[in-house]
Amino acid sequence: MDNVSYPVILTLMVPKETISYRHVYFIFFLLLYVLILSFNICLVMVIIMEKALHEPMYIFLCHMCINGVYGASGFYPKILSDLILDSYVISLHMCALQAYVIYSSLISEITILTVMAYDRYVAICKPLDYHSKLTKNTCVKLILFSWIVPTCFCVTTALLSNLRPICKYHIDKLYCDNWSIVKLSCVSSFVNNVFGYAMTVIFVSFIVFIIVSYFKLISACKSSLENRRKFWQTCLPHILSLVNFTSAYLFDIMYSRYGSNDIPESLRNFLALELVIVPPVFNPLIYGLNIRAVRSRVFTLCVSCASREYCSKKVHNLRKTDTRRKEKKNLNGFRNEL
Repeated sequence: MDNVSYPVILTLMVPKETISYRHVYFIFFLLLYVLILSFNICLVMVIIMEKALHEPMYIFLCHMCINGVYGASGFYPKILSDLILDSYVISLHMCALQAYVIYSSLISEITILTVMAYDRYVAICKPLDYHSKLTKNTCVKLILFSWIVPTCFCVTTALLSNLRPICKYHIDKLYCDNWSIVKLSCVSSFVNNVFGYAMTVIFVSFIVFIIVSYFKLISACKSSLENRRKFWQTCLPHILSLVNFTSAYLFDIMYSRYGSNDIPESLRNFLALELVIVPPVFNPLIYGLNIRAVRSRVFTLCVSCASREYCSKKVHNLRKTDTRRKEKKNLNGFRNEL
């Protein structure tokens, strides 16, 4: 008989509450996923369709929304299938893929925020050089940078995590992450720890760059009313996104590295889910509601769509009325002939 290799199957955490409220959780996560797709895709479509928004800041915002959809798609389809099928299992290869998607999206977001901080710094501190520095080629290079860096880090992390022999088959989390996969192995995790600390240093350096650029922005805005207006309109959403993302990332580190069974399960689940729920939902809302140009374009688009639908219904009703009149007229003419 030929040797047949079967995929390694892992089990995920089964929340106690889902035993009684499985369908309620399914509806909740489904609504969240639909909201994430709707908000982000709507913002992307508005930026693509409106030529007035074809500027570096809005292009980077469009890229952030695409990244939000990409990261959310690594978590929500799996949790929805688990809830509807009541089967919390995943193969090792799919677990590695889920961890790669979620964490490449995570690192890509911090690189996008770094690129956006540089864009705002040039726009406010060096406005005369803005169009010469932020050309189309530069924007393409910055977007490629925000994708290539996370891909290189996450591919290396995935290889280091998945090329190790495993002796455990349970992940105490609602989704797969790199550190949970590392903990499945019984061999030393020294190399993984060193690489993880190196990634943390790079992550912190990005945050330091953003903070330094904003200190310079604040000092530049003190002397000009126009710069202060620009700062509050375009930089405040960026600061809120950074705080939102950093808190979510810290929650995830606390859960992955220092979470223990002594912590209540509801709190552990909150720490795990904050990363995949809050940033993709609130980023498009923060930018869409706070940036006047985006807000007005979204409102105009909604109004135009509503007016088109109203006009099409009106035309359809008029055509129906006209058709009925013609039929009635033809029927009366036929009766007169008789």
